[in-house]
Amino acid sequence: MNLTVFCGEQNLDREIKGGYVSDLLSDVMGFAQEGNVWVTLQTHKNVIAIASLKELACVVLVKGNQPDEDMLEQAKEEEIPVLGTAEQTFEVAGQIYKLINE
Repeated sequence: MNLTVFCGEQNLDREIKGGYVSDLLSDVMGFAQEGNVWVTLQTHKNVIAIASLKELACVVLVKGNQPDEDMLEQAKEEEIPVLGTAEQTFEVAGQIYKLINE
């Protein structure tokens, strides 16, 4: 998918069981499932807190968003991969869906 890896290279081999797309933290907390890829434009450390709580496979930032420094620090501590792309959310979600269902 030509993603930039901001951190978490050592955990890129996690099994991906699905995906979840949302920018509303409470929505992700309530409905994302373990092993999901979380696609979002949020770039703060609370994203990582939820990703860790839900045992998500990784976080993918879209639209060229860069993680905040505190997000990266938290992601390294929690060992959550954070990746990024300049592509739009719709395209990224479609690519992930296609890869999971091949």
